[in-house]
Amino acid sequence: MNIIDVDVAVIGAGSAGLTAYRAAKSHGVKVLLIERGPYGTTCARVGCMPSKLLIAAADAAYHAADAAGFGVHAGPVRIDGTAVMARVRTERDRFVGFVVDGVEHIDPIDRLVGSARFLGPQQLQVDAHTIVNAARIVIATGSSPRRPAELLGLGDRLIDNEQLFDWTSLPASVAVLGAGVVGLELGQALHRLGVRVALFGRGEHIGPLSDPEVLGSALDCLGGELDMRLGNQRFDAQRDNDGVLVQSAGKDGVVRSEHFSLVLAAAGRAPNLADLQLDRSGLTLDAHGVPLFDRTTMQCGSSTIFIAGDVDAELPLLHEAVDQGRIAGSNAGAFPDVAAGLRRTPLGVVFCDPQIALVGQRYSDLVAQKYAVGSVAFADQGRSRVMRQNRGLLRLYAERGSGRLLGAEMVGPRAEHLSHLLAWACQSRMTVTQMLDMPFYHPVIEEGIRTALRRLQDQLDQDVADIEHCADCTPGM
Repeated sequence: MNIIDVDVAVIGAGSAGLTAYRAAKSHGVKVLLIERGPYGTTCARVGCMPSKLLIAAADAAYHAADAAGFGVHAGPVRIDGTAVMARVRTERDRFVGFVVDGVEHIDPIDRLVGSARFLGPQQLQVDAHTIVNAARIVIATGSSPRRPAELLGLGDRLIDNEQLFDWTSLPASVAVLGAGVVGLELGQALHRLGVRVALFGRGEHIGPLSDPEVLGSALDCLGGELDMRLGNQRFDAQRDNDGVLVQSAGKDGVVRSEHFSLVLAAAGRAPNLADLQLDRSGLTLDAHGVPLFDRTTMQCGSSTIFIAGDVDAELPLLHEAVDQGRIAGSNAGAFPDVAAGLRRTPLGVVFCDPQIALVGQRYSDLVAQKYAVGSVAFADQGRSRVMRQNRGLLRLYAERGSGRLLGAEMVGPRAEHLSHLLAWACQSRMTVTQMLDMPFYHPVIEEGIRTALRRLQDQLDQDVADIEHCADCTPGM
């Protein structure tokens, strides 16, 4: 058995772990990076990047078919599923290659391959070959797709979002189980690529939305295109010779029997904690077995153990994982000098069409606050109509008294860009008045933000009437 003594051991070489390694290393201490699986990160290998490659192909098919609305007739759209998936895999492998190259430039003495588990608060065993004595430890083991136990009998007819990106062609039909971020993105993309899709959700919500008005708009936008079975009370699936027989029932209790090629489990992700033997770590765990931690320092209690990334079950987003990794690694490297790090304004985007985005405080977070709301529907927003993308609703929330922007929820065109502007404003603690002093070009979608801000300012002032109909179509207003 090999024995290694280090100042900091980082378990996991994903986005959070790699960032934690570099942050700890910057303090001039001895750091060991431990990884049990292939290098490449969840984002590059099975998450952000391959999903956006699939969505890009789906959008191309959709816009080609929709061109007639502009008087442009491109002819019948033909989708080559084999070519679509070949590009997804090729470009995915390219992104993964960049990450792997970066890892391989790390000094081999700082890398160890194997599965780590705790022997004590400052000791790890890696497989059967190495004992690691570490003064500090960073847990950054990531997460894995949840696969419903009752559906495991489907065998290879049950897939998750990670397995999807190894397809060599597109199936005829897919039952998507889950109406969250993954289900919406992949379900709509597959539908637009010619796959028969039904999206099953137990609740009445889709994605991360909590504002009932924005949710209603999203349901109108997406429900007109996708076969969404929300409020589903029953989902049973049995394998047959050439696919899966699904029996489902909605709120009316009527049972539907349908045949699908595959079932896609898109019901979230679970932290990778089971193999760590945390009972030997001395950490206090929550009801779900996740270590309790301080989100500003990423320290678990007062211990020498830190946590970062998807494994902490807080915000499973790449930019959050990187921030958490930087904070955890820096504090592990500087220990006992533990300091609060920068946690940015929350920002989340769902890459369906129209896109969904949340910024800062959600509607459901505002219950105990005095706030005002300003909104704009994109139906008559100038640039959105020009592009035939005039669907959706933006709602802005501001604090009464200070006038400071608190957050936003939206479904609409180019929400990925609008949400960044709003997140910067939130993090800068800008007021609605200050935001209205910023420049707005014409004609751009961002003018919709200005319209919502004007209505929000009216609410803050209480007695000022709304500017009527398509205010963003009048330069200089």
